[in-house]
Amino acid sequence: MLLRRPSGDLFGWSQNAGMGWDSSKLGGPEVLILSTHGGLRGADGTPVALGYHTGHFEVHLLVDAAARQLSALGAIPFAGYCTDPCDGRTQGTTGMFDSLPYRNDAAIVLSRLARSLPTRRGVIGVATCDKGLPAMMMALAGMHDFPAVLIPGGVTLGASDGEDAAKAQTLGARFAHGEITLEYAAQAGCSTCATPGGGCQFLGTAATSQVIGEALGLSLPHSALAPSGLPIWLDMARRSARALLGAKHTTRDILTTKAIHNAMVLHAAFGGSTNLILHLPAIAHAAKLKRPTVDDWSRVNRSVPRLVDVLPNGPRNHITAQLFLAGAVPEVMLHLRHAGLLEVDVLTTSGQTLGENLSWWEQSERRHHLRALLRDRDGVDPQNVIMDPDSARRAGLTSTVCFPSGNLAPEGAVVKATSIDPSVVDTDGVYRKTGRARVFTSEPAAITAIKNQQIQSGDIMVLMGRGPMGAGMEETYQITSALRHLSFGKHVALLTDARFSGISTGACIGHVSPEALAGGPLSKVRDGDTIRIRIDRNTLSASVDLCGPDGSTESGTSLIAERMPHPDLQPDPELPPETRLWALLQGLCGGSWGGCVYDVEAITARLRAPTASA
Repeated sequence: MLLRRPSGDLFGWSQNAGMGWDSSKLGGPEVLILSTHGGLRGADGTPVALGYHTGHFEVHLLVDAAARQLSALGAIPFAGYCTDPCDGRTQGTTGMFDSLPYRNDAAIVLSRLARSLPTRRGVIGVATCDKGLPAMMMALAGMHDFPAVLIPGGVTLGASDGEDAAKAQTLGARFAHGEITLEYAAQAGCSTCATPGGGCQFLGTAATSQVIGEALGLSLPHSALAPSGLPIWLDMARRSARALLGAKHTTRDILTTKAIHNAMVLHAAFGGSTNLILHLPAIAHAAKLKRPTVDDWSRVNRSVPRLVDVLPNGPRNHITAQLFLAGAVPEVMLHLRHAGLLEVDVLTTSGQTLGENLSWWEQSERRHHLRALLRDRDGVDPQNVIMDPDSARRAGLTSTVCFPSGNLAPEGAVVKATSIDPSVVDTDGVYRKTGRARVFTSEPAAITAIKNQQIQSGDIMVLMGRGPMGAGMEETYQITSALRHLSFGKHVALLTDARFSGISTGACIGHVSPEALAGGPLSKVRDGDTIRIRIDRNTLSASVDLCGPDGSTESGTSLIAERMPHPDLQPDPELPPETRLWALLQGLCGGSWGGCVYDVEAITARLRAPTASA
């Protein structure tokens, strides 16, 4: 070793001994555990310093369980951290301008941390929530020649006497409309999180990302959505550590084109967050795979039925902990395998193929015990949570997302069609709306209009200039959540170049492209204009158009050509310089449809291209 190894390897051993590791055991395989842990707890669990959210407040317990298992097996565990923000905490604030760009930055930091331990045998990633978990998957996807295992951080339990974490975010809007009292708001706000750890109780971006991680094969079977803090959750960490040490494969063997396909299929079957349309292409890009396109997403959603009844999509709105007891990812996969929609020959991090994993799950005591527990303890039939295609169809479940086009979205948009309130959908399964535009160029102005009762049933809210160039493609959940939980909100539509929280519902059309500040037609809409929306939930075809004075889309297209952009349209003055740089690069890297990544090859080619004056 003294003759052949670099000095860094030798000094690393000195550091290991200095930190107290038994010097006689320094030759074991070294495994890095990366996590998004945040906050600080005392030995008794009381908070010493708060984290940003419950999703990362307990993941150190998973790190601890995995590390102790690795040590017991003769390995040397290392732990590194890159914490993550809370999108719920930053809704409606300038903190949201950093949300999506943070994902890229965190993936870079996590990747650098991994490479900074050059003696690693493999990497375990532990993460839970909206940006930290996609960032972790991007980082693991880039570790092509090493084994990697993803440990999802799980979910918090539902409140026994309170609202779920989605509805609780609408307290202000409901109070402003006189729908709740101050006393009720105080009680509900302090009782929504029933446990101190785990992602929110609904299938938002955090929970959907956990589903996607398992669907990709990065996580062990039945690991997504485990209730945080429980023995079954900690056992997942120990099993993951054993899987990493026993791995005979690399991440390159796991993440394949077929694995990406399976992830898209699971997204559709679960009714997942539209934010994964941004994150899955980014994971594919990190793995050096072809990024899925809008056509790919459309094809999958037309062929894959939604099978899961979970908050917020309904109809019964079971919470994610109940979905876990019903079988979560592997149970849904059994139905999809039967329908011939999965690539079951793919390798997974368990060391077995997906087909082998599913055969184990189908006969496992774990499956039968947990489903019986859900039935006996909660009085919930597992078959009402995860359904076969025929039962799902009879229950009114529709396909998940579609991609509207039209003269206001010539490069496309996205709407979670399955989450539109059925009462405003015509009997033929088509949502039709023609209404007056209420135009806003900032989110604070839009939410103020809602709270001041300036938005009426039948309006179509247009929020422009909030895409990458204007606001870092902020989430607009305080708007969509208010519309969901106000009595008249289902009769209001929203059109924006921003994006939505994974819990958003209703006729909310986002990712409108091109964005307004890039010259998109959305910038030409004025207050009082007529907009026509049509969303067919059967065929997943949709359109969003500006109509002219005669009511036609042709005259609306002429108006778009004639008008200048909205006079108040400008990048948000509070947009951080780091986010402005991120936004500028998106034009070279595939934009939102390409996952909002940093495509180094594309950027390099552009920088090396001769200028027009050369």
